[in-house]
Amino acid sequence: MIRFIKGTLAMIENAQEIVIENQGIGYLVSVPLSVSDALPPIGETVFVYTYMNVREDALQLFGFLSRDDLKMFQLLITVNGIGPKAALGILGTLTADDIRYAVVAEDAKTIAKAPGIGTKTAHKLILELKDKINLDDMLPAGEPVSSEPAETAGQANADRQAVQDAIEALIVLGYPKADAAKAVHKVPLSAEISVEELLKASLKNL
Repeated sequence: MIRFIKGTLAMIENAQEIVIENQGIGYLVSVPLSVSDALPPIGETVFVYTYMNVREDALQLFGFLSRDDLKMFQLLITVNGIGPKAALGILGTLTADDIRYAVVAEDAKTIAKAPGIGTKTAHKLILELKDKINLDDMLPAGEPVSSEPAETAGQANADRQAVQDAIEALIVLGYPKADAAKAVHKVPLSAEISVEELLKASLKNL
């Protein structure tokens, strides 16, 4: 299984296909539009996390800039009726967190913005993924502040608890769960931030 490819961007076949050269071999990789927009110039180094899809008549590589996008892609293709191409289209339109928020909020309209995804398929996606999406996956953009490895793990747990507490407080105040998670996610974390401070900052995002 090819988990990632690092090499020279040799060609851009079209908006969703690139060729990466590594040790004299050109790998054709299908990518979402979000990757195409972030590519370096041809001839420069590129790194993508990959998923290899095995079919009777072909081997296909799908590439992503982050492990989170790869993880979401693998989750999307577990939905009955959504294949790799459709999942790629969804990730080209929505971020991984956008998808999580939409699933938690049962927002089929947002998911249906992706090409080839109708309202019926969007509802099916929500139904099949709602028990697999956890609000804990929606981590804030800020990184835990710590100088020691042991402290980093403890700080990460503290950050996660603060995030969960702030989200639950917003839900109690009457905000939808997805909106609450999204508002908290926008607040950069620091080692000193309290739940109260996180909650106040989150309210400004609503």
